Amino acid sequence: MSKEDWSDFVAVGEITAPHGVHGAFRVYPTTDYPHRLLKRKTIWVQSLSGPQVIRQAQAHPPLVILQLENITTRDQAEHLRGATLYVPIDSLPPLGQGEYYWFQLQGLSIRDISSQEIIGTLNKVIRTGANQDVFEVMRPNKPPLLLPALKSVVLHVDLEAGIMDVHVPEGLDDLT
Repeated sequence: MSKEDWSDFVAVGEITAPHGVHGAFRVYPTTDYPHRLLKRKTIWVQSLSGPQVIRQAQAHPPLVILQLENITTRDQAEHLRGATLYVPIDSLPPLGQGEYYWFQLQGLSIRDISSQEIIGTLNKVIRTGANQDVFEVMRPNKPPLLLPALKSVVLHVDLEAGIMDVHVPEGLDDLT
C-alpha cells in the first residue's frame, strides 16, 4: 500500500535502478544537498507504506546508493525502479535569508521586473547536472520560458505574496 497524500513531504530523489544483488538501489538526488541522504536514518518511498529504515547509504556521484532494511533482493529493488523518495518537510534544516527550497518556489507567479507584468508560473526546476539549474515558466498562449536560476536573473522572492521578480535576459524570450 502506498501513501497518497504527500503534502507534508518533499521529494529528495528518484530510484533509478537496482545496485548489486542484496536489494540496494541507485538514487538520483533531486535536491541540492544529496549528502543529507547519507545521514538519514529513515526515508519514505512512494510505493511503500510508512517510513523505511535505511540500513546503508553511500555516495556514488552523481548518485547515492541506498539499502533499506526490508529490501533484501535485487527483484525487490527492481520493483522500486522509478519510485520517488520523500522526507517530511518539518525535518528539513532551516535555510539562511534569501535561500529557498525548490518546492517552495514551484507555483510562484513570475513577474518581469522591466514591465512589472506577470509572465507566467514557475512550473518546475530542471536540474541540468551542470552548475546551472533552470526554471521552467509556463506562460499563457506561449511556449514555456526557461530561465537560468541565477542571482542576476532572480532578483526577489516573496513567498507570502507568491511572486518571484525576475530580469529576463535580453533575447532569451526570442528563443522560445
